[in-house]
Amino acid sequence: MTVRTWVSALVVAASLSAGSSLQAEDGWLKLFNGRDLSGWEHKGDGQFFVEEGQLIGTQTDGKGGNFYTLSEWSDFELRAVYKMDWPANSGFWYRFDPKTENGYQFDILKYTNPVAFSGTLYFPARMFIFANLDEATENRDDWNEAKIRAEGGKFTHWLNGKKIGEGEDAQLKSGRIGIQVHPGNDVKGMKITIKSLEIRPITAP
Repeated sequence: MTVRTWVSALVVAASLSAGSSLQAEDGWLKLFNGRDLSGWEHKGDGQFFVEEGQLIGTQTDGKGGNFYTLSEWSDFELRAVYKMDWPANSGFWYRFDPKTENGYQFDILKYTNPVAFSGTLYFPARMFIFANLDEATENRDDWNEAKIRAEGGKFTHWLNGKKIGEGEDAQLKSGRIGIQVHPGNDVKGMKITIKSLEIRPITAP
C-alpha cells in the first residue's frame, strides 16, 4: 500500500465525528457507519440516505448519480453486502475520480449485448475488462456479498463466494470508493440497499 493510501485513511477517520468513527476488525474499516452519511459526498441526481441502519441509493425520475467517499484508496480489499430492486443498473466504483466520473466498477446489472451479469468489471475506456456470464451467481431477491481486490494493476471480483474473474489495467492508481445509480428510464426507480461496506488496505510485504 502506498503512503498516500495511509494518509487518506487517516484523513477520513479524523474528519468523522466521534459518534460515527470508523472501527477496525481484523484490519477491516467500515466505510459506512450505519447511522449517517459522514465521510461521503454526492454528485448528480438520485438520492442517497440512511434508513433502518442501511444505506439506500435510488433514482430520481430516471436520473442517476454517484455517491463516493471523501477518502482515496489505492490497494485494498473491499466487501459489501447489498440487495437490489430490479430492473437495475448499479455498482461499486473504485479508484473513482468524481471530476471525470471515471473509475473501475463492480457492475450490478443484467446486460444483453454483450452478455454480462453482476460481478462484471466495467471500465468506461474499455467497456468490460471481464464479464460474469452466469446470472445465477446473484440472489436477485435477497442479500449478496460483493468482494473486490485491487492491487497495483490487477483486479479480482467475487460474488457470493464465487470468483468471477481477474483482469489488469494500469491507467488508474488510486481514487474514491463509490456507489452508482445509473440514469435511464429502463431502470427508472431502481434501488440499491447496502447493509455493510468495508475496506481493508493491502500493505506492502
